Amino acid sequence: MAYIEPQTVCAPKASIRAVEVIYDGGSGEWSVARVNWEDEDRIGIRWNGGDGPGVGNPQSRGKATWFIVPEPLQHVVLEKVEELSISGPGGLMERYKEMANDEARERDAEEWSEGLIGDASAEG
Repeated sequence: MAYIEPQTVCAPKASIRAVEVIYDGGSGEWSVARVNWEDEDRIGIRWNGGDGPGVGNPQSRGKATWFIVPEPLQHVVLEKVEELSISGPGGLMERYKEMANDEARERDAEEWSEGLIGDASAEG
C-alpha cells in the first residue's frame, strides 16, 4: 500500500469539512486527526498505508477515508496521542535528545541564551 499523507484525506466530501492532523506515524503506521464530520468536531483515525499499491485503511471505492472514533472513546485516543507526541517515537523527548547531541546546535543555543542574559542585565 502506498503511504497516503493524512492531511490529504478528505473523503467522503459530503461529510468532511476540515481535517487537522494531530498525529502522523508516517508510512506503514497510523494517523489521528480532528475532523469536522457533518458539522461536528470529531476524532478520526486511519492506517496510512505503506509500500506498494493501495490507499491505507479505511477506504471507500479506492479513496482514503477516516474512521470516526465513537464519542465515548475519543478522550482515550486523544490522551494516547498526547503521550506519544511527548515520549513516543519521533516525539518531543526524542527530538530534545537529538538536539542535545548536536554539539554545534547546542553551542549556538548556549551563545544565544547567554546573549539574552547580557541584554537583560543591561536594562537595569
